[in-house]
Amino acid sequence: MIRLERVSKSYAVPGGRHVILDDVSFELPPLSRVGIFGVNGAGKSALLRLIAGSEMPDRGRIVREGRVSFPVGFTGTFHPHLSARENVAFLARIYGMNHGEVSAWIEEFAELDRYFDMPVGTYSSGMFARIAVATSFAFDFDLYLVDEVIEVGDAAFRRKCAAAFGERMHAASLILVSQHVETIRQYCNLGAVLHRGRLSDFTTIDEALETYERSLRAT
Repeated sequence: MIRLERVSKSYAVPGGRHVILDDVSFELPPLSRVGIFGVNGAGKSALLRLIAGSEMPDRGRIVREGRVSFPVGFTGTFHPHLSARENVAFLARIYGMNHGEVSAWIEEFAELDRYFDMPVGTYSSGMFARIAVATSFAFDFDLYLVDEVIEVGDAAFRRKCAAAFGERMHAASLILVSQHVETIRQYCNLGAVLHRGRLSDFTTIDEALETYERSLRAT
């Protein structure tokens, strides 16, 4: 479904370049749910943007088969001057879905009331997280890319998210980046660590956590 072939990515910073990926190759196992650990600045969100195609690698190739989601939690997915309804209509057209049906589903799920027709740029972080998560669940993707924002809202909303998420995961893969171990344990069956431009092999969550803790001591 997703394959990275010798992918490299870096960004210019004062005094040089910050390397996110350094000649990284991997193939995502089918119907797998991978949690990626990494310190702040390791490049976890950048990795999701590369997989989604919203950024291009410096070198290498990314092969995508099937429908890959936008990175859930990435603010660039939504235009801040447009309302949630307008953003959803645009995304529905991109993915070839009926925007009326999609919009109605998201409006009910997100529970934003009149704010659904207000510019997304006026939302609080909690409101934005609700619309980001709800929008991702409204589309049928083969691979979901999630950046930290599964646990949002009150207890009732979190239960609704967990139920929708579980339903989608019956027939889809997941790449989740988070620093919260329990979130990764809840939603993922494999783990990996992004550290100094290298991505570890996909292993059990416990093995990935051990690798992550060693990387913290080495930082």
